[in-house]
Amino acid sequence: MANEAVIIELPESETPIYYTCADGTNISRMTLLKLTDPRTASASTAKGDYFAGIAYADKVANDGSTRIGAYVRGIFDLTANDTITAGQLVVLSGANLICAATPTSLSGQNLGLAVGKALESSAAGTSEAIAVAIGVY
Repeated sequence: MANEAVIIELPESETPIYYTCADGTNISRMTLLKLTDPRTASASTAKGDYFAGIAYADKVANDGSTRIGAYVRGIFDLTANDTITAGQLVVLSGANLICAATPTSLSGQNLGLAVGKALESSAAGTSEAIAVAIGVY
């Protein structure tokens, strides 16, 4: 898959948290994951997906495993597909993509959409990697 996350910095004690995933699912390491009920993760596909984390390791389809680990804190290069200003909160925007959160997208129960805080800016009309602190709101 294209646009995978790249680790810049992890907290010293960072260990993955685990989610359920379908045995038949193939997920590449460093893929942005979305969360569904109950505590299930799969590859992000669209704007509006709830963020679960970043895949810690490859999940091979039909390998008999129904668990996937995810990073939920740290600083990663993530691919932006919209204008983002350093300091803005970001949300999922498709397969391994992020965009700036809007006040309405994070109101009330939608705070779970937040991926983290942009540490760099990106320009409109580009697809560029920027540093994002995930798990920071």
